[in-house]
Amino acid sequence: MVKFITISEAMQKGKGKVAVRGWVYRERGSNKLKFIVLRDHTDVIQCVLKRENFEDQWKDIDSLQIEASIEVEGTIKEDKRAPSGYEISVSKINVVGKSNEFPINKDLNEELLGDRRHLWLRSRKMSSAMKIRSTVMFALHEYMHKNGFTEIEAPSLSGASSEGGSEVFELNYFGKKAYLTQSWQFYAENFIHSVGKAYAMAPSFRAEKSKTPWHVTEFWHFEVEGAWMDLEDDMKIAEESIVYAIKKVLKENKKDLDVLGADISFLKKIKSPFKRITYEEAVKTLQNNGHKIKYGDDFGSAEERGLAKYYGDNFVFVTNYPLELLKFYHGEDLKKPGTGTNFNLLAPGVGEMVDGSQREPDLKKIVERLKKAKIDLGASDWYLDSRRYGSVPHAGFGLGLERFVAWICGFKTIKDAIPFPRTPTRLNP
Repeated sequence: MVKFITISEAMQKGKGKVAVRGWVYRERGSNKLKFIVLRDHTDVIQCVLKRENFEDQWKDIDSLQIEASIEVEGTIKEDKRAPSGYEISVSKINVVGKSNEFPINKDLNEELLGDRRHLWLRSRKMSSAMKIRSTVMFALHEYMHKNGFTEIEAPSLSGASSEGGSEVFELNYFGKKAYLTQSWQFYAENFIHSVGKAYAMAPSFRAEKSKTPWHVTEFWHFEVEGAWMDLEDDMKIAEESIVYAIKKVLKENKKDLDVLGADISFLKKIKSPFKRITYEEAVKTLQNNGHKIKYGDDFGSAEERGLAKYYGDNFVFVTNYPLELLKFYHGEDLKKPGTGTNFNLLAPGVGEMVDGSQREPDLKKIVERLKKAKIDLGASDWYLDSRRYGSVPHAGFGLGLERFVAWICGFKTIKDAIPFPRTPTRLNP
């Protein structure tokens, strides 16, 4: 039997007989000569077929269209004129699957590409994006395991929403109301009493009607929680895991980054430690740079992107937001009363990348905040058992995987960083 190798392996071999297979990426030629650029999951290569060698098959060869699947055997050689620097002179071809008028072309708008998403994933752009996404996910898993964290998932279906509000998806669960999870956190703050340090990589759902390039209704959520961790521990882990993932991508996805035209020199500059500033300092910096903002205002995307830029085009931690801007479970910084033991990690060009905090361990303080905010946990009251039975100092954070991947790739939307994005107007395919 013929031993097929990948296109990348064939180019590494560089000369001699090879057998490769894949899909037609481009095709052109005349009545006597056919040029087929073949792609597989590793690369593309030009294949040359002379009619004189394929008289019996020429009709099928001449009718090959984009995305037809084929197997070829032949002799590979270096040719700088070819798309990837190598060319195969084909001696044998087998048409495996025909393709007729592939419905993807350069003139399609975002909506039409969305309708054909299952086919658009075949593009080199999407293929490279998905490989980078895979590397990022593996790197984050690897970092957490190296640092003693246990992976534990929470259910996607719950009898109560984690934080309430209008951003929750409600559904019928055998006649009862159920909700798709917004976050793993409530479960995690109880997990840590068992395993100490926990993390998860799982989907989260937000019923936001936002149509911005940086929002989807279903996204993959990297969430971390650790017993006995304080705010500095929390920021250190967020910082190190991000740098670890970036380095992994730079090492393992050079070709994919090149296909996407990503700014590798910029990624190489991202190093720890990241700059740390307080919310108060951030407000002053923004005011000095012409932003109309005052103490007590929440930051919008323009402010978040600006802060990363003003501090050297690197990630920047912003800590100690006013308590009134924070959730009931955020801790209070006793050294700076009225501010939280929280952080937002802002990324150049994007804004918020990670949201985290040292949680409030005191049950009484949490109950007071819930009353003040007029929040009734209802069926989620079990969450407070983490404070009722052996409460300890703890901290955690959450990172949206697609936002991180899109930032690495230099995309203008996170929709390009997830295989099948879900938005308020997109449920298929």
